[in-house]
Amino acid sequence: MKIKTMLASSVLICSTALSAHAAEVKTLVQQVQPDVVQWRHHFHQYPELSNREVNTAKYVADYLKSLGLKVQTGVAHTGVVAILDSGKPGPVVALRADMDALPVKELGNLPYRSTEMAEYKGQQVPVMHACGHDTHMAMLMGAATVLVQMKEQLHGQVKFIFQPAEEGAPVGEQGGAKLMVQQGVLKQPDVDVIFGLHINSATDVGTVKYRQGGIMAAVDPFKIVVKGQQSHGAYPWTSVDPIVTASQIVMALQTIVSRELVLIDNAAVVTVGMIQGGNRSNIIPSEVTMEGTIRTLNPTARAQVYEAMQRKVSTIAASMRASVELTLPYGDSYPITYNQPELMEEMLPTLVRTAGSEHVQQAVAVTGAEDFSFFQEQVPGLYLFVGGKPLDLPANQAPAHHTPEFSVDDAGMPLGVELLTNLTLDYLQQHP
Repeated sequence: MKIKTMLASSVLICSTALSAHAAEVKTLVQQVQPDVVQWRHHFHQYPELSNREVNTAKYVADYLKSLGLKVQTGVAHTGVVAILDSGKPGPVVALRADMDALPVKELGNLPYRSTEMAEYKGQQVPVMHACGHDTHMAMLMGAATVLVQMKEQLHGQVKFIFQPAEEGAPVGEQGGAKLMVQQGVLKQPDVDVIFGLHINSATDVGTVKYRQGGIMAAVDPFKIVVKGQQSHGAYPWTSVDPIVTASQIVMALQTIVSRELVLIDNAAVVTVGMIQGGNRSNIIPSEVTMEGTIRTLNPTARAQVYEAMQRKVSTIAASMRASVELTLPYGDSYPITYNQPELMEEMLPTLVRTAGSEHVQQAVAVTGAEDFSFFQEQVPGLYLFVGGKPLDLPANQAPAHHTPEFSVDDAGMPLGVELLTNLTLDYLQQHP
């Protein structure tokens, strides 16, 4: 079914059959909003880096325990998992929020601005919630509060997952969603479906954005080592020049996207971000190293880029009499953040009913990545974007994520709380 048709049919469904719990959810969300704001301000003022979210985890766990939930701590180092058991048989719905902050110095003048410092790569650095994870935790705590109050209307179970290290584990460590999955976070009880969302600083407060299929890209880091023969720079004919070879490889890699992918169907990126070789102007070195990243939005394009890269790298090196080593992937590789089409179609009416059809927009796929994708590899899942931009702020003036100026409006959080709650209630209602 086409997205436009899905949205039109969802509007019709929602206009004729409002969920019985809609009014109650809205009231409870309004009641918990002051707490949600307070929680967000606390997390923002006291951020912690990936795999170091010790105090954050304790704050979350203590509150979830106060709700009477069964709470597990120390998952994937500092993760927190809580279970709301209705006592009645039914599906298991998981809701996820990420917890970690970034090594960024905050430049805003918020009364709850961060002045925290922490160790990162052996240095003391400022720490800031520069991507909105503080709001994600607060919204999920709000949803947990509402769902606990509506427990009698539930069947099955709800699993609240507070995940560390979404921004990537420190060098030499494992972490994030991948480690949580390895440690069984989607088991005991076995999760049937998972929902997550991300606040967006350039999207209007009150707006939710969705996309069927790939919404965020797969990430595949790569490393290429070109080996030649060193010589004096004045006598290049005695060399096998790895710098010239590497240069040809860089240019050829750019043709994978521009000349081999069907661009009307696929978006992709092949970026070489680092080149190292040589140490003197008059010496042709024996070796050049390159590192980069591949971003793709569907499995077919991902496989095609893999094949093309191996072909181009090996044939160019051979033509220059050089040898080459390609490592792909090099380090952690992320799957595509993929919204299962059938689940997206099923839950789209929930988005429309919650936000209003005029505030539900189809998202443009982005080449950034999210390790929520590791959950979606195991169970069907939806990942959404929620607006955090004040309505009176022009979109081109909105501060970007991962920058010192990053900021989002507290007014964007009620919609997130309501969405997480309604997605849970509606899915359970539709899967008795």
